[in-house]
Amino acid sequence: MIRKVKNFLKNHAFINGKFQGLILKNDGFEIYQYCKSDGSFDYDKYRNVQIKANKKKIDKVAVLEENIAFLSDYVKGKLGDVQFGICHGTRRGKEQEWFGKYLDCEVIGTEISDTAKDFPNTIQWDFHDVKSEWIDSVDFIYSNSLDHSYNPEKCLDVWMSCLKNKGMCIIEHSSDSEAARQMDPFGAPITLMPYLILVWGKGVYSAREIIDAPAITNARRYIKFFIIQKN
Repeated sequence: MIRKVKNFLKNHAFINGKFQGLILKNDGFEIYQYCKSDGSFDYDKYRNVQIKANKKKIDKVAVLEENIAFLSDYVKGKLGDVQFGICHGTRRGKEQEWFGKYLDCEVIGTEISDTAKDFPNTIQWDFHDVKSEWIDSVDFIYSNSLDHSYNPEKCLDVWMSCLKNKGMCIIEHSSDSEAARQMDPFGAPITLMPYLILVWGKGVYSAREIIDAPAITNARRYIKFFIIQKN
């Protein structure tokens, strides 16, 4: 009985002694579950947590311009001239600003919070959803926010559906993304990510390359970019 109680406490999330949700561990990765009292998915809770976290960190920029400049050169080298890109989960919108500057093309950002209206080229949008006009129409997608997904497989499937045949999805994964918690519901070690992408892709897409970021903040042990393309 004591062991069962310890396992329950280990796999459930409590804040100030109050039950908040369940952390599911599957194949080496973690997913924080936003649960209603009946155990069903609580989307409103997920959305509210993400918006609250966005507003709390609204003055912070997680992405580094040096890395976006590096990725812009990489995209140009692989794809040539690009016309349209999307950055998901952008908070202050610096990603699309810098990609637009270095690639000289249209780049928009999505953000689930209503603060999206305060930043150029940003729309308020849940990145688990897709606009019909994006399907097969995007040259590249970039995000450092996959760890904010309540369902990363669904999320990545949606993003990949938007890409042109030779387009690429760039996922930034850092040491901050290894453990699940209420604000960042998806957590996975870096060594597991290629396997997860392969399994989720079901033969439709896979990781083609893993690249070390040229710039890393002192707070992180590593930053890597997964280049994902359709097969």
